[in-house]
Amino acid sequence: MGTAVGPMSLRELLLAAEAGGAAGGEEEVCVVGIFGKTALQLCSEKEALVSTVCDRQVFPLFPEEDPELADGAAGQDGDPATKDYNQLQAYYSQESRVLYLVLTSICDTPQLLRACGDLAAAENREAGPGHPSGGPAPLPHAEAHEFWKHQEKLHCLSLLYLFSVCHILLLVHPTCSFDITYDRVFRALDGLRQKVLPSLKAAIKDCPVGKEWKLNCRPCPPRLLFLFQLNGALKVDPLPSRGQDPCGHLEKPPPKKHSPKRRLQHALEDQIYRIFRKSRVLTNQSINCLFTVPANQAFVYIVAGGPQDGDDPVAMLLDQLRSNCTMRETDSLLAPTLSGPRRYQMMRHGRQQLSFHAESSSSSSSSSGQLVDCTLKEFLWQHVELVLSKKGFEDSVGRNPQPSHFELPTYQKWVAAALKLYEVTIEGKDDDPTCGELSSKIMSSIKVLEGYLDIDTKFSENRCQKALPMAHSAYQSNLPHNYTMTVHKNQLAQALRVYSQHARGPAFHKYAMQLNEDCYKFWSNGHQLCEERSLTDQHCVHKFHLLPKAGEKPEADRNPPILYHNSRARSTGACNCGRKQAPREDPFDIKAANYDFYQLLEEKCCGKLEHINFPIFQPSTPDPAPARDEASPAPPEGEMEKLKEKEPQTQGESTGLSLALSLGQSTGSLGTYPPDAQGAGDNAESHGQSGDSKGEKRPSLVDRQASTVEYLPGMLHSNCPKGLLPKFSSWSLVKLGPAKAYNFHTGLDQQGFIPGTNYLMPWDIVIRTRTEDEGDLDTNSWPAPNKAVPGKRSAVVMGRGRRRDDIARAFVGFEYEDARGRRFMCSGPDKVMKVMGGGPKESALKALNSDMPLYILSSTQGRGLKPHYAQFMRLFVVVPDAPLQITLTPQVQPGPPPCPIFYPEKQEITLPSDGLWVLRFPYAYVTERGPCFPPKESQQLMSYKVLRGILKAITQ
Repeated sequence: MGTAVGPMSLRELLLAAEAGGAAGGEEEVCVVGIFGKTALQLCSEKEALVSTVCDRQVFPLFPEEDPELADGAAGQDGDPATKDYNQLQAYYSQESRVLYLVLTSICDTPQLLRACGDLAAAENREAGPGHPSGGPAPLPHAEAHEFWKHQEKLHCLSLLYLFSVCHILLLVHPTCSFDITYDRVFRALDGLRQKVLPSLKAAIKDCPVGKEWKLNCRPCPPRLLFLFQLNGALKVDPLPSRGQDPCGHLEKPPPKKHSPKRRLQHALEDQIYRIFRKSRVLTNQSINCLFTVPANQAFVYIVAGGPQDGDDPVAMLLDQLRSNCTMRETDSLLAPTLSGPRRYQMMRHGRQQLSFHAESSSSSSSSSGQLVDCTLKEFLWQHVELVLSKKGFEDSVGRNPQPSHFELPTYQKWVAAALKLYEVTIEGKDDDPTCGELSSKIMSSIKVLEGYLDIDTKFSENRCQKALPMAHSAYQSNLPHNYTMTVHKNQLAQALRVYSQHARGPAFHKYAMQLNEDCYKFWSNGHQLCEERSLTDQHCVHKFHLLPKAGEKPEADRNPPILYHNSRARSTGACNCGRKQAPREDPFDIKAANYDFYQLLEEKCCGKLEHINFPIFQPSTPDPAPARDEASPAPPEGEMEKLKEKEPQTQGESTGLSLALSLGQSTGSLGTYPPDAQGAGDNAESHGQSGDSKGEKRPSLVDRQASTVEYLPGMLHSNCPKGLLPKFSSWSLVKLGPAKAYNFHTGLDQQGFIPGTNYLMPWDIVIRTRTEDEGDLDTNSWPAPNKAVPGKRSAVVMGRGRRRDDIARAFVGFEYEDARGRRFMCSGPDKVMKVMGGGPKESALKALNSDMPLYILSSTQGRGLKPHYAQFMRLFVVVPDAPLQITLTPQVQPGPPPCPIFYPEKQEITLPSDGLWVLRFPYAYVTERGPCFPPKESQQLMSYKVLRGILKAITQ
């Protein structure tokens, strides 16, 4: 066994001593703890001081990394926030009976670099390889602040351990000015020690130490010494060269008693003592203090040396090498007198040539009256000898100083007490229930440090707490009693803006989250408005409520109330045929909008008229289910439909979607299909404005059977699943009467029409072409009643012969209706009809060959700034008693692409001759994904349109 044990980690030393493998177990030891900060230069670590005091290279110059920390530094294992970067290393000098404990923390350069490396690795893991910025995401300010303050708290726990097991403590600082932050640290340690003292007593109650040690949880009030490194701040002026007078004509000042370094030491001692006395860290009775300082001994030492003292490290190394080589030749006789390893002594000898030049100069000037400065070992040993001689420290001051306890333990007794405290304060062992409970109590008491250490967070929390009431006032300003989520978010954004103007620091995010929660609680506690929007994009005015179930009555007094949706918006609408108007509530579901309202008026007005019914879902099971579109989930409620599929292609001027496309079947082309057998009889050639039909054959309705198990929850449109029908039809086709029921000169006799806009436009259809010789119709005579008026000659063939056409006249009207019940016809896109008398002169060809807008600005606007829109609601068609068939193919696109195209359940309807027919369009357009809302002010109205080709004429 040598004269020293170590160096090793403190945990290994304690475990080895507990197992009985340590030498000198019965020797009394003095425990010296070393902590503080280090500079960036090499050999400035605290371990170098142990080597200086022991006069040998105790710790390696380039220490190996701890495997656990090395893994953590690689950034592969663990979270940096859970790591403890504090290391306690121990070295026991059996020869001098001194045990050195060196604390390395994030205040030291190696551990600081390791912690920063772990943080960078954690940021890289969180960002991932596909991060948009191409680099690691920066750690948020609050999280980074929390990480460093947590490490500072763990550092305080390690310091608490040192202050509980050491006799002497050395505070190392890399400059020659006192760091005032230690005042906060020591006050925090004192408060933490008083808080956890009962837990520490319980931990060492069975240890073989004295009663006073068990009572105070420390062998004695430790004496704190301060070591400052000169670091180039204090230099001795070089001696003047020969022939030069350094002072010139000035008189040379007399030599002072103390050297500059000693005077600096005295000034620092006075400054430190005054600071600690003012902050009550030091009091008259040393037994109540966290540490003591001697009253009649020096407790500050300035290390005037080290490699960092040289301006040029390379030049310093060259000078040291030169001095070593010179010593080997001239001072070989000194070798036997050197103690310790010769290699370290040679390094010390070369280092003294530079490092302690001030001391040598002061000793050379001792003859002139200056006192000789002591070395570091001499400075420390005057305090160590007081411990080893069992005299203790009498550092109490005042009129009635009380003696403090002192105990010099044997090595084995100290290990027993130190191991228990290490398990409780540092490791936090959970294996032993007692130690685990004590460790949890100590970790819970660590919050007492926040008031001392985390000044930034304390200031930030105070500032943020003052900003919260202002943010709350900003949120609640100009608020209605009930409001929607959109208003809540807007007010919350305003509150956060006010909050961000006044709140600062790491607590910003914490109180911003609290503001968010407070505002949400205020909103949800009786101020939440129903989020449901009507099919006209109006909010329900009730506060948050539930809908009545089947057979349940509304109850407004319940919490939450049971009510139907109501937006308090009322409008006036006409029935299916248009003859009767009635007020209507703002609908919230498609059945109330497109079916229920018209069914109520059907009984009063249209019930006895002839209808063409559209096919609807016919269930074969008692409990049918709505169809689900699993390929694409539904968007949030109230959001306008935005489909991601490809936009459906529109047809030609006189075409409609085929049945195969409406049922979702795959077709090679979306072109025009001629009428099928059920829609218009035999496939015949069409003439006139309908154009020539292509020779393609439409798929028959019999080819596809509609489902009798699943129904379509919305309306039929181009993106619907195939083979599904809704429970009710949103369209209506009614016959008002024969063709003669419409009077060309007086127009429609119905309610709500603006004067001069209730006329249908004439549509002349060529039936048969004949030569002039075959004509037996007197063009100068009046036509018979209800007979078509012949038109002009439509074609002239080259030559002498002339032809004239037999023409049948139909009438078409595009009716628009606004929310106030005002109705009018349009003669073309964005052109309101205005007839002064005698019937309209403009033909319907322009309207039939154009996309008519689904919404148009109402012809009579109100006083408000918000425009009123009229919606295309009915198509009036007068089919003459003539040998022709008129086919109806309505298609509506109620929104910009990719909005689907809506059409009735029977896409092509053949209107029988001699009749005044009314096709009522849906009031609202809804898919299984939600409603297609009416346009806003900033949207283009022509994106909402009724596609061209709605009517086709086919001669028989």
